[in-house]
Amino acid sequence: MKHSNDRLDQLVAQARQSQAERERGYREQALKMYPWVCGRCGREFTRANLRELTVHHRDHNHDNNPSDGSNWELLCLYCHDNEHQRYTDATPGSDKTTGTAATHNPFAGLAGLLKGDSDPDDDHSGT
Repeated sequence: MKHSNDRLDQLVAQARQSQAERERGYREQALKMYPWVCGRCGREFTRANLRELTVHHRDHNHDNNPSDGSNWELLCLYCHDNEHQRYTDATPGSDKTTGTAATHNPFAGLAGLLKGDSDPDDDHSGT
């Protein structure tokens, strides 16, 4: 069992290292290609805060890295997070909420209140 866990740990470490190398590669290319400005909010970056400027993949495929940079745009951390949230919200079936729908009706009894009935919970608006 120990050998199996060691192998899995090695594979995970290698995958993470490969991903980090790939990201460094396209990030460096994008930073050379484009001005250090967020493509959404227009915030400008310097070497002091450059770590807050990210490379966004327009098609959301991190393996699609054409050398001309056509799938990349530079976004600040905030705009990048917002873009991914918008993408998640627009993706069918990505709703992560669980549970049942609300059953409370805040307007129950409103018709009775408007009519001046003594029991506002008795809503006979259909009769």
